Amino acid sequence: MPVLSRFFTILLLVSLLIGFGLTAGCTAPAKSPASVPVAANASGTVEKVEVFHFHGNQQCDSCIAVGDLAEKTVNANFKDELASGLLVFAHVNAQQPENYALASKYGVTGSSLWIGVYDATGFHKEQDIRVWSLINNKDLYATYLSAIISKRLNGDLS
Repeated sequence: MPVLSRFFTILLLVSLLIGFGLTAGCTAPAKSPASVPVAANASGTVEKVEVFHFHGNQQCDSCIAVGDLAEKTVNANFKDELASGLLVFAHVNAQQPENYALASKYGVTGSSLWIGVYDATGFHKEQDIRVWSLINNKDLYATYLSAIISKRLNGDLS
């Protein structure tokens, strides 16, 4: 194969791969078995916990599932905390200009589920990447996420 022809073949393949990545709209992280840990909370006094499903303008089925299951879990298991404002849940389009500051605060780089805790020592954030591996088991997803949120509400940041 002549060098010029090989060059154009490679260029075409790279263009197709880049084009697919840009149009697919899914920026989900690689699946991993654990969440990113946060520092321990010495005070144990939590002022507020935020659970945010960050996403872009386009979402794949997995990205949608992570957000929908998180919303269902929070609504089913934390009604009192939501009503009091101790717990906040939202779907946040990180590509919208009005959400840039929040996405920046959390360090968002793609579709993701983040938990933020405000306590006497400040603000603590974590991206929970384990939820991605649980989207095909709604009960396990809800049990896992409920346990994490309960720990954060009780000041346990381990």
